[in-house]
Amino acid sequence: MSEVKHTSITDEKRIEEILKSEGYFNIFVWHDRAGTRYEEHTHPYDEVRWVVSGTLQIMESGSTITLNAGDRLESEADTPHSAYVPEDVTYICASKEPTL
Repeated sequence: MSEVKHTSITDEKRIEEILKSEGYFNIFVWHDRAGTRYEEHTHPYDEVRWVVSGTLQIMESGSTITLNAGDRLESEADTPHSAYVPEDVTYICASKEPTL
């Protein structure tokens, strides 16, 4: 199961600085409207989702992980997951080479 870190950081520039310092690339800000759904899929890299505002739910391994502003979720490469947006959300996505 992916790990959620509850931070109080919601500043986009600060989040980007932190992720770059940790070796993440392909860092971008994403916005979804309430009601958006993403069917189950995987990513070839380790991934992070860091919520700036709103709420994002990630379904993984039979559990629902709810992320709110300041929450950060790290997922290993090739982890099947889906997502639902219960309210408008802005979050930062980034990728990193998988750790072995």
